[in-house]
Amino acid sequence: MNKKLDKRQKRAQRIRKKIAGTSERPRLCVRRSLSHIYAQIVDDITGKTLVQTGSTSKDIVGKITDKAKTSKTDVARLVGELVAEKAKEKGVDKVVFDRKGYAYHGRVKALAEAARKKGLQF
Repeated sequence: MNKKLDKRQKRAQRIRKKIAGTSERPRLCVRRSLSHIYAQIVDDITGKTLVQTGSTSKDIVGKITDKAKTSKTDVARLVGELVAEKAKEKGVDKVVFDRKGYAYHGRVKALAEAARKKGLQF
């Protein structure tokens, strides 16, 4: 039915065949919708989510002062910084990046680069 969604899901499956999160190097998974972005760090061996945050979390909403002037890319940067800070608190330094079939461009790229600046290694 929805060709664009089907293609993205097939790309995501191809990516997930190749990468998996371990306890030493968990997976940083990004989920994007039209208006929000979410990130979580997952240990696939134990099946546990170590850290999660998104643009709807209280920490991010509290940092946004003017919603009209804040772009979605700026919000993605804030989410990347916050997920990196939370990961550092949990003792996670290295991760595997899972872009879920989305192009490494725009908001996904902004989130990844912000997480790298805060100290996460991909």
